[in-house]
Amino acid sequence: MDWRDQIFETLEGHGVRQVYYVPDAGHSKLIQRCQLSNTMKAIVLTTEEEAMAGALGAWLGGEKAVALMQSSGVGNCINMLGLSKTLRYPMLMIITMRGDFGEINPWQYSMGQATPEVLKAMGTMVFEVDRAEDVQATVNAAANMAFEGQTAVAVLLKQKLIGAKNFVGKKQP
Repeated sequence: MDWRDQIFETLEGHGVRQVYYVPDAGHSKLIQRCQLSNTMKAIVLTTEEEAMAGALGAWLGGEKAVALMQSSGVGNCINMLGLSKTLRYPMLMIITMRGDFGEINPWQYSMGQATPEVLKAMGTMVFEVDRAEDVQATVNAAANMAFEGQTAVAVLLKQKLIGAKNFVGKKQP
């Protein structure tokens, strides 16, 4: 089974009902599964920080949410990440990484390299995955920690897993 399908099934198994995202090629298959789901509502955003407030609203309304974003979007969320820590609500983030293994776009380097440290500095627990066989167990553990511990948890899907891109959008070999 494809690792994106495993993420979908894990989220579905945890009762996630709201999926916040900014369009991202790395998440495209997962986003499509969420859009077609009868149990989830996929909500497109204009900026990633909107997912922080959306997840809080979902939790207050009795539902679970997840934020799907690219590492470059983490920089947009820094100030809003404090909400989860202060208000103690679950903030599950699944982040496709750029700026690491095989990246050829130097614009992605800075945030790609800073993402784990930025998240940790804001009180988020961070788990990195670079092998398909580790995706489901990691997302499941992160969802348990976020929803049961009412805290912020991020799963970073590394470029060794998702593949590096070239400037025309094709994955590098």
